Formats: sequence, structure tokens, C-alpha cells
Amino acid sequence: MLRRLAPLLLTLLAVVLGVTALAAEPDGASRRPDADFVVIVGVPGLRWDDVDPETTPTLWRMAENGSIGSLSARSARRPTCPVDGWLTLGAGNFAAWNTNRPAGTCPDVDVEVEQPDGFGANLPEQEAVVLHNQERLAWGAVPGALAESVRCTVAVGPGAAVAAARPFGRVDRYAPTLPADPAPLLGSCVLSIVDLGTVSGEDQATRDVAARRADADLARVLAARPPRSLVLVAGVSDTAQPSRLHVAVADGPGWERGWLTSASTGRDGYLQLADLAPTALTVLGRPLPERNFIGRAATPVDDRPTDLRAAVDVPTDADREASAQGRVARWFFVLLAAFQVLLAVAVLPLLRRARRHAGPVGPTPVPRFVVGTVEVLLVAAALAIPAALVADLVPWWRGQHAGWHFAVVTVLLLVGVTTLVRFAPGHDRTLGPLGAVAGLTTLAVGADVLTGARLQLNGVVGYSALEGGRYAGLGTVGLGAFLAGVLLTAGWLAQRVGRRWRPTVVVAMGTAAVVVVGSPYFGSDSVGAIALTAGVTVAAVICTGGWLTLNRLAWATMTGLAATIGLGLLDLRRPAADRGSLGRFLAALGEGRAGLTVHRSSGANFDTLVGSPLTVIAVVGAVLVWFALFQPWGGLMRLFGIYPAMRAVMAGTAVAAVIGGLLGGSALDVAGAAGALVVPMAVLASLRVLDHAADRTQPPGNRPQDFVTGTRSPEDGDADDAVPGNPPAAGEGRTAGETAGPEEATDRVSRTSTEVATA
Repeated sequence: MLRRLAPLLLTLLAVVLGVTALAAEPDGASRRPDADFVVIVGVPGLRWDDVDPETTPTLWRMAENGSIGSLSARSARRPTCPVDGWLTLGAGNFAAWNTNRPAGTCPDVDVEVEQPDGFGANLPEQEAVVLHNQERLAWGAVPGALAESVRCTVAVGPGAAVAAARPFGRVDRYAPTLPADPAPLLGSCVLSIVDLGTVSGEDQATRDVAARRADADLARVLAARPPRSLVLVAGVSDTAQPSRLHVAVADGPGWERGWLTSASTGRDGYLQLADLAPTALTVLGRPLPERNFIGRAATPVDDRPTDLRAAVDVPTDADREASAQGRVARWFFVLLAAFQVLLAVAVLPLLRRARRHAGPVGPTPVPRFVVGTVEVLLVAAALAIPAALVADLVPWWRGQHAGWHFAVVTVLLLVGVTTLVRFAPGHDRTLGPLGAVAGLTTLAVGADVLTGARLQLNGVVGYSALEGGRYAGLGTVGLGAFLAGVLLTAGWLAQRVGRRWRPTVVVAMGTAAVVVVGSPYFGSDSVGAIALTAGVTVAAVICTGGWLTLNRLAWATMTGLAATIGLGLLDLRRPAADRGSLGRFLAALGEGRAGLTVHRSSGANFDTLVGSPLTVIAVVGAVLVWFALFQPWGGLMRLFGIYPAMRAVMAGTAVAAVIGGLLGGSALDVAGAAGALVVPMAVLASLRVLDHAADRTQPPGNRPQDFVTGTRSPEDGDADDAVPGNPPAAGEGRTAGETAGPEEATDRVSRTSTEVATA
């Protein structure tokens, strides 16, 4: 009974350790300054490459004294045009103006602003805009939520009026342009919003003219700022496609010489547009309307370079990389999907002819050179995503031909690691390439996550700060590659030990991986941790052999639910601003607002399903496995019979990938990234076991009659697998020229009970 319960007890231990690790939160920002006044200065389109001591001297001095960061100007519509950016600023949530515009264009702010009393203003379209965001969009934004949270607001310029208007359209204090002496106006309310015009165009000379004009007006604002005030300068929107990262500078008491960050990004030096509203209210000491805000308050953190030029170069380079990432990533995944599809078609005839017959009659074997070439291509296909991740160690985005530079770096890395796998010790064994590829993938992704996920941010196989979905931790593609690499590595290691120790190996590696994925210090992906827990649980309960029975499935489900409930309860106990995605969803469920989250997740799943090349990889991989590898001539069932631990971890990978994708709103992207590794390795291993289907050699000490004579006992490691009907799983298969391993000799597919008795 103890041996049967061991996998379950070990998995429960993994759940406890994983939840404990996920419960720990990094220390919050040490500085949370306050102020009596807040002035938000918006300059749509302003980027860090527009800022220098000659063109924008005022902003340069302000950046030197204050805290800086890259602003992701995301709204409910892409690209974020100026009117959408101003509306998002005032909503503290992703919002959009209810007007149609040509795709890919960004018109200037064209909003009707009425001044019936010459003191304030009124936006007659505001109520219709609020209704549009509440009923037609999935974010539940309330334009005007920022203005409703303070007693009065000041707006200068039409864009600022959009941000400062209350939900019914009233602007408390309004001036169409910046007065000659703005001090009385800026000091009349605790919150002022100023529109300094747009910096647009691709011609740098044109941009410099607009930037100088905005900088001159900024100098007047700073000269007239109220005492104990915080001034925020932000490039609140894009002006054209593609989207870019923009300027964010905070200057005030307590904001000296740091990086800007927020709980919504979790990355030093990065801020979202929706974070500006909660930042203003937090600094002023006002309560946040949690039901309406999706952003989190910004805080300054240390470790900024002393030299301002070196500090400004960081967000400038990040903008350049993020801009190039979108173009290169599309081509990379399209080419990867095409390569995987062509490879899947090419291996079909090899699978049909891979099985060698013992007799003189049979199909002509495929030449060894062809098989070796296909094996190399399978290894390269499986290592494409890890190679593309590591390629970001080289700044390929800084050249004029960024795509070609990335391609050259990735191909060179891919050739190098493929050669390493080809000539690594143990390559000739059946599971040798699989273990090497899985180990390299786990090492590449895991090392990046443990060192701050710097290769994930704005990386081709990572996530883009321009998209606004994630800024730190493990991304969708990284999650798929990592969980597949970890589980395959665990299966490869488990297959090399006795049956009784296999659950220990799987659970030990799975626990460490859950901590890496879910810990807020590392992967920061609670959904991924839950998915991986489910996959590890399934793999642990069947890695000793047998099928996923109802009893085992029930235990695995209960363990996964225990992890989910434990993590959710711990997340709910945190402050609202520090909760993860699971905690926020449970809180919304309790308040009756979970419908918006489900609606957004469903929409994200659908958009990703129909528009991602990884969907093609996932579907083609599933078709290849089901209609080819699972056939009697496909070899995968034979592989699973000989190596039950590999069957367990591949089943666990499928479960984890599907759960992680659907719950995370990425549809089949996680499954596609995992399939890009698992399917080529499954094909390669299947080809090798089919090549040994006719082997009958059985070394002394592992033959069935040895159990009768007492040479070995069923407790000796994997010897009990040699009982008829349950093939042995220890040992490794060998290629031509080596003595066949015991697993091929007693494979249940090729040996009948009569043959075993005869032996």
C-alpha cells in the first residue's frame, strides 16, 4: 500500500512546496512618496530618441533629477491614437473613443469641447463614450473615473479635456492653451492635466521641431508648478503604426534618480499608460476605485546608472528592440510552422519503412544516410525555440537589417547546439537525443527566468512590452518550451532508475519547475504553475506503468485542485494591488465582475487560435501523432510500451500545455510551443524503436527464466517489468552495430507469451 501511495504522497508534497513558494512576494518598493499636487503633462508620440540635451534641455534636466521609464501606451484599440490615449489616462483602464477611423491611421484629437461659462468646459459626447466602453468593450473602463476620485481637476488643451472630463462630460477648470502665467490655474486644483501637443512623423527634423516646442512649454509648467508637487511627463499615445514605447518621467520629492515601475508590469523601468491615474491618486492620498482601475500605482526604484546618457540609452534601446521584435517574430513563427509541417510530411514514408524485418522478405530499408539526415533535422526543429531565445544575447535589433541579423545568429546557434547533440555521449541510444534536447531546452529557458527573464522581454520568442500583456517572468512560448523540456527531462531520468523511484524523480523535477514558473521572484505565472502541477501529477501517477485509470485520474484531479485552491486563497489574502491573475479573478468572481474576465479570456483565446502560427504547429503535431505515430506502423505505442515513463511525461505535457493555454488566454500557443519540442523527439525515438523491432538478443541476468531460478527478483529495479504482459522499461535501446537492449527483446508488441516461455 505504501508503494502505491508513494506517487500521490510525493505529488502532494510538491503541491505544498509549490504553493509555499508561490505565496512569497518580493519586497515592495521602498519609496512611496506623497505630494500635495499632481501635474500630468501629456505629449502624444514622444519617444526617448526625441530626448537629448540640445533638443529638449528642460526634459533632459527633469529626467536627470527624477525617475524615468519606458511607457507602454496601450488602450482598448491598437494602435493607441491620441484620443484613445487621453481617454485611457482618465479611465485608469484600457479605453477607446467611439469613432471609426481608417485601419492603421491615427488622426489628431478632434473632440468637441464646449465652454458655456468660460470657466470650465463640457464634452457633449462623453456619455456616449462611457456607454460604448461599458457595453461594447471587454475591459469595463469608466472614462472619467480619475476626475471622479478628486474634488476638482484642471485641463489645458483638448486632449487634457478628454482625460479630465467626468463621466457626464464636465471639466471643472479648462483652458484651451497654456496661459502666459499658468501658476494660478495649476494651483487651483490638486490634479492638473496639460496637453503640450503631438510629436509625430518619421522625419527626425520634423519631430525635433515639435519636441522643442513641447519642451519650451514644459519649462513654463515647471516654473509655475505648485509647491510639493509631482510632475509626470508621458508620451500618452502612438501617432502611427507600428506602436512604440514612449517617454515616462516623474519629478518631485522622493522621485530622485530612479527607475519607474509598477505592480502591473513587475519590471524596473517599465510603466503602463493605465498606471498614471492610480499613481496620481496614490500620491495625493486618495482611495482608488478598484472596480474601475486596471492600472497600479507607479513607484521609483534604485539602481539607475549615474550617467544620464547611459540611463536614457536603456529605454531607447528597448524601444528599438520592441519595434523590431514584432516584425521578426511573425516571420520566425511562420517559417517554424512551415518547417514543422514539411518535416511531418517527410517522416511519414520513413515511419512506414523504418521497421526492420527479421526474415529475408520485407521492404527495402531506408539508407542510413537519409535516416541520419532526418534525425538531425528533427533535432534542429526541436531546438529552434531555445536557439531563438538565446539569440537575444546578441543585439541583433540595432542594425539596419534586424531580421537578417537575427536569422544569422539563430542559425549559427542552431547549428552549434545540433552538432553538440549529435556528438554528445549517448547519442546512439534510443532516448539519447531526446534527453539532450530536453535538457538543453530546460537549461536555456530556466536560466533566463532565474536571471530575470531578460531574454523573454521583447524577445522574438518572448513577449513584447508593446502588447502590454506581460512585462516580466515567463511568457507563453517560454512556458510551453519549459514545461515540455522539464517533463521530458524528468521522464528521461526516471527511465534510468528503478520503477519504485520514478515518481520521486518526476515529482522532484516537477516541484522545482513549479516554483520557477509560479514564484513571483521568477516566472510570475500562477496559471502556468497550476497547469504544470496538473501535468506533473498525471505523469507521476502513471510513470511506473499502466494506464490513467479513473482512480489515478481522480487523485491527479484532486491534487491539481488542491494546488489551485491553495494558491487562490493565499493570493486573495494579499493586498488588492499585489494580487496575481488568479487572485484578481477570484475577487472579481466574489464581486460579480468575473464575466468581463471570462469575456476577455474567451476573446483572447479566439483571436490567438485563428491568428497564431503556433496553432498550426499544435494541430499538425496532434494529427501526426494520432494518425501516424499511434498506428501499428508508427512506433509510438511501441515506444510507450518499452519506456512507460516517456508515455507518462508526454501525457503530462499534453495536459499541462492545454490547461496553460486555455486558462491563460493563449489558446493553443502553449501547446504549439511544447509540440515544437515533443513531436520531433517522439518521431525520432519512434524511428529508433522501429529500427530494433526485430532484435531478439537478451543479456544474461534479465531473462524471464532468471526469475524462476532466483537469479533476480521483481524488486531488483526494473526487473519486474519483464513479467509477461508488462515489458521492461529500464535500459536504453541501441542503434545498429550494438547488442540489442533488454527492452527490445521483451517488448510486448513483438513477443508473445509463448516466446517468453520458450526463452
